Amino acid sequence: MKDIKQNLTQELDQTSGNPLLEENIKISCRKVNVYYHKNVQSIFNVSFDIAKNQIMAMIGPSGCGKSTLLRCFNRMNDMIEECVVDGDIKLDGENIHSKNIDPVILRASVGMVFQKPNPFPKSIYDNVAYGPKLHGLVRNSSELDDIVEESLTKAGLWKETKDCLSKAGTSLSGGQQQRLCIARTIAIKPEVILMDEPTSALDPIATATIEELMYELKSSYTIAVVTHSMQQAARISDRTAYFHLGRLVEVNDTNTVFTNPVHELTENYITGRFG
Repeated sequence: MKDIKQNLTQELDQTSGNPLLEENIKISCRKVNVYYHKNVQSIFNVSFDIAKNQIMAMIGPSGCGKSTLLRCFNRMNDMIEECVVDGDIKLDGENIHSKNIDPVILRASVGMVFQKPNPFPKSIYDNVAYGPKLHGLVRNSSELDDIVEESLTKAGLWKETKDCLSKAGTSLSGGQQQRLCIARTIAIKPEVILMDEPTSALDPIATATIEELMYELKSSYTIAVVTHSMQQAARISDRTAYFHLGRLVEVNDTNTVFTNPVHELTENYITGRFG
């Protein structure tokens, strides 16, 4: 284990291909480290960029730090006691840890969809309407109706629910619940959507629906998705980042990562030799 970490430290500078043009960067990370309880480090010196209106897939073995890093992008790690994040993370060139940045406003701009669908114990309508009302995005009920319809439409759920908006969100199927959570996220008009294993609890048909939805949404949003499914990463993403033991091993366009990886660790993982 120690030898692997040493080799990674020595080689990582050589494994970031096809750097993005500055004007195409939505989120940038530079020398990001994450510590728990002061002496346990889970992310080591990660630097990479996420492009506007693209899907970035973050892959790697369980416990490699993917989800921890994802939560850095909207400062959800701030809510974990004794979690410390250092380094620079910028959204549209602005440091998200600046004193001028309100984390609540940041989380409205950088929305999150979790591994398991988690609709509120409210109606379908109220699930979607909650965020716009909370953030003061509407002036009247007519505007709120429009946002609910638009969000459910973008999430591919309007036709299925337009006649039963008063029905409990928790009564929907698993795939529908996840699309409801996506509608709830986009209702507050974010710029970035973070997805942490969004299809791991879903059946293949629901997974395919969510993947198709993600592909459609990237025209309006930047998406970063953590996934254990290499097939999913290959299908949906524009760029892929591979992580191992809290370190970024390789990041490049997805086709290159899967067909011509630079690092042996990446090749071993995607060919199933470990992970």
